[in-house]
Amino acid sequence: MADAIDDLFRRFGKAFNKADVDAIADCVTEDFEWRLNTGGSPTGRVLKGKEALRAHFADKSTAHREVRFSEASIHRAGDKLFGTFRATGIDHAGKPFDRYGIDLYEVKDGKITLKDSYMKAE
Repeated sequence: MADAIDDLFRRFGKAFNKADVDAIADCVTEDFEWRLNTGGSPTGRVLKGKEALRAHFADKSTAHREVRFSEASIHRAGDKLFGTFRATGIDHAGKPFDRYGIDLYEVKDGKITLKDSYMKAE
């Protein structure tokens, strides 16, 4: 099982770095939930399902540019997984950023069903 999880997260990470929404969607369940690190509620903005994922990547008004993820690793904690990473790029206002973050993941039937994102604030 560990090899399958490692492979899933390698594919997911590569797809995310390329902003390849089709490849990202291949790694997640139909009822995938992504809790973004932005938004006004305690859970942040929540995307539910593959179509919401696609719409998010298509919306260039809030998109960051030239984003690169590095120093990424996955850590297992029981039935949860934590991914730590460094993100650099240009934010939607045109300002460079360099931040560390962490994602909490849940996996079901060999695909990612939850990505709960947290990132250092400016």
